Amino acid sequence: MKKLLVIALTIFMSFTFTTVFCQDPPPPPSGGHSQNGNQNGGNAPLGEGLFTLLTLGIMYGGIKLKSHQKNISNKKKQNDY
Repeated sequence: MKKLLVIALTIFMSFTFTTVFCQDPPPPPSGGHSQNGNQNGGNAPLGEGLFTLLTLGIMYGGIKLKSHQKNISNKKKQNDY
């Protein structure tokens, strides 16, 4: 009985919350939005985020390279004995 109640409540809540969050679509943009005019995202700040992403990627690669070289040197030492 408890399992049936949980299933019924889950189905009821999923339909209830789905209809609550539905909204009308936004109005169309005003004039000036065309191929040559006012385009979306024209002033997106990509430089700072891109620099941060590249820096973190280089740091991650350096750490991986260092650990890989350490593993290789440890394997050589084990083979020498």
